Amino acid sequence: MDILHIRWQRLVEDGQTCPRCRSTEEELEQAVSTLRQALGPLGIEVLLEKEALSAAQFAQDPLRSNQIWLNGRPLERWLGGTVGHSPCCDVCGPADCRTVEVEGQTYEAIPADLIVKAGLSAALEMLSAAPRSSCCGSPPPGSSQARCCS
Repeated sequence: MDILHIRWQRLVEDGQTCPRCRSTEEELEQAVSTLRQALGPLGIEVLLEKEALSAAQFAQDPLRSNQIWLNGRPLERWLGGTVGHSPCCDVCGPADCRTVEVEGQTYEAIPADLIVKAGLSAALEMLSAAPRSSCCGSPPPGSSQARCCS
């Protein structure tokens, strides 16, 4: 079975995260459920990995928080989007945190439909790259033509 690997990282300090990351987590869970239902029959398993950033890691690069990768590629690349930033709050303090812009719309929390769209694009790439088996078997002894199912 092929695996669609989704990795999400966000700042977690004392078990807490900011509202935009908390909202993204809810959307991510919904998206993963949708992708599992859609891709399971195609032989693709969806694996979600959540990674917590420490306050020190966040301080070095706040735009690493609330970042999603699908099969090693950032979500915004699957969607033709760009990364931006805006002031956050709560656990993040005064830092500007990651935003994603897709088709002229800026998102602080990433909605499930964008995650699903990126996941379907990643799955399509996986299916396109997978070798296809045919129903034709090896040629019977003494024949140069493969036998095919009918």
